[in-house]
Amino acid sequence: MPLTDPDLRRTWLFGPGANAAAHDAMARSGADVLIADLEDFTPEPRRGEAREGLPALVTRWHEAGYVVAVRINALDADGPVDLDAAMAAGADVVALPMAATAGQMRALDAAITEREAALGIPPGRTEILPVCETALGVVDVRAIAAGSPRVRAALLGTEDLAADLCADRHADGLELDYARRRFLLECRAASIEPIDAPCTYGDVDLAVREARYARRLGYRCKSAVHPEHAASLNEVLTPSAEEISHARTIVTAFESARARGEERALVDGLWVEVPTYRNACRILERARRLGAER
Repeated sequence: MPLTDPDLRRTWLFGPGANAAAHDAMARSGADVLIADLEDFTPEPRRGEAREGLPALVTRWHEAGYVVAVRINALDADGPVDLDAAMAAGADVVALPMAATAGQMRALDAAITEREAALGIPPGRTEILPVCETALGVVDVRAIAAGSPRVRAALLGTEDLAADLCADRHADGLELDYARRRFLLECRAASIEPIDAPCTYGDVDLAVREARYARRLGYRCKSAVHPEHAASLNEVLTPSAEEISHARTIVTAFESARARGEERALVDGLWVEVPTYRNACRILERARRLGAER
């Protein structure tokens, strides 16, 4: 599976499970992870068709170099049938909607383990992605993450979360601001990668503004529902040439100061101490891992 490190999966693109035109657009998007959604994006009458098409779709997306996820329905609904299809097709990640409890993770982990054994899939290969789109899901991320070692990341919802909060939905996303910040903190505390909520509005510029804000908070990954957003989101979530240059300046200045026996270095009016130095090193390492070094 490409991009095995969750933080390098900058963009997670949702799309319908039974729409060939959408599948083509997703394959051209450049997103890091493609999600065939058997839940909200696929009307119930077409779910059988979507399941039948998963083997060819997953193979095609794998051959194009994508990490492939399938969002199933709840395990007390169509989830087990969806899971059978996703596992047989070779999905890398199984996404669970309305994730809210550790018990859900344990149940899904057990179901995946059983299917991995039956299908000859290496144990533990399949990841679980909790989609946290309720108030309970956001505040209990640490418990959710502890429910299964397959959970390496979690994704923040938008529309269902806004509805659960009884919030008025607006393009500026103010109603979700606290949830976005809280979710990040909970995920970092749980040592899993937080994936920011998708921009459900079609405006690419708005999606870019959301991504820039999310990155400032500490997000390294973002979800999307519009294929045309993916390339711009990837750009935002990849260190730029200017950022890389500035990080190198900080690293060089700090290391030179330390070699002289000084505790810190002055760079562009900022006293660089250990935390700032470490952050600059982190930017350079991320750029290297993403192949963005210049």
